[in-house]
Amino acid sequence: MRVLNKLMVAVLALTASVTAVAGDVAYPNGFREWNHVKSMVLKPGHPLYDAVGGMHHIYANPKAIRGYKSGRFADGSVIVFDLFEAVDKDNAVSEGNHKAVVVMARNGKAHKANDGWGYEVFDPQSKKGSLDAKAQADCHSCHKSQQDKDFVFSAMRD
Repeated sequence: MRVLNKLMVAVLALTASVTAVAGDVAYPNGFREWNHVKSMVLKPGHPLYDAVGGMHHIYANPKAIRGYKSGRFADGSVIVFDLFEAVDKDNAVSEGNHKAVVVMARNGKAHKANDGWGYEVFDPQSKKGSLDAKAQADCHSCHKSQQDKDFVFSAMRD
């Protein structure tokens, strides 16, 4: 839980304060059975390392996959990044401790203030979320830089 709290403090410190109405973003059971979009490692020195440094595995449900292909994400699109510590040992980088399950879910009615996107950070063991409306708005303030990509940072690999 200490890692999750540290993650939240770092995310909040990186973003501006905006008021929003939170909608429900559910824990995405079975997300590892969805399409794998990509994996990446954020290393020290990356601007978001303190907030979400480590190994990311990004998954998308079928609606989100269609959104990656078309550039527009429909309601019901869900994108997950499964965050682990990155362990760099013996010339290999592997997964360490499971840090968080971070979710973006598209629901235009529930998340109007965030251009239709809801955000949640789940503790991987308890599956409890930790974001209130302000924290969701803080997430979205960063995602606004990707407005031309429907607020999504990741892209499908070829």
